[in-house]
Amino acid sequence: MTTFTPEDVNKLKQLVNEGIQVKGEMEALREGLKDTVQAIAEEMDIKPAILNKAIGIAYKAEFGRAKDDFDELETILETVGRTL
Repeated sequence: MTTFTPEDVNKLKQLVNEGIQVKGEMEALREGLKDTVQAIAEEMDIKPAILNKAIGIAYKAEFGRAKDDFDELETILETVGRTL
């Protein structure tokens, strides 16, 4: 079993306390974003999942990859006659 020095204990306490605070802030921000997305989705008659996907793609700066994936999917569906 690991033995911690008093200095280690203080560092761990600080880390855990700061971690709890950050996790709480992240949860509050996620909930706020969820509420905002829901409100905009209802207002604009857009599915919340579509708005969340747009946010995720924009955040990761992956529009090019998402577009390439969609183009490939579209080609497959057109090939098998399932675009309607």
